[in-house]
Amino acid sequence: MDKRSEITAALKDALKNQDKIKSATLRLVTAALKDRDIAVREKGNAEGISDDEILMMMQTMIKQRQESAKTYSDAGRCDLAEREEKEIEVIRQFMPKQLSEQEIADLMDQLIEKTEAQSMKDMGKIMAILKNDYAGQIDMGKAGAIAKKKLG
Repeated sequence: MDKRSEITAALKDALKNQDKIKSATLRLVTAALKDRDIAVREKGNAEGISDDEILMMMQTMIKQRQESAKTYSDAGRCDLAEREEKEIEVIRQFMPKQLSEQEIADLMDQLIEKTEAQSMKDMGKIMAILKNDYAGQIDMGKAGAIAKKKLG
């Protein structure tokens, strides 16, 4: 089942079970998905965004919620921070298993060898491969930091 169908089925289930947080979160995901679909349709892609692009979109949504949760916690608004954390849990249900820092480092070594990367100038090649082949599985911020350390 593709991600789009998974999300739609989960939204129907959440509505049926009257799970307010899950249904509200999935509505936000669906709205973001429709926005992205409209943007690519204008460029001639009638199909909408791919599953990999959906995963990248969801990863961005998770990162936004993590930042919001931290801001709310720092401001003493634990109720709002807790809601953000619950939304993160809902979105993560649709994401593949995240690679650990060690797995990212090992993968980075393989990609450096494969692309024959020598310096920071070659970092773009590696990051492009990660973005295409490991969408939703890697925190690109961590991967970028590891790549800088290995190439720098």
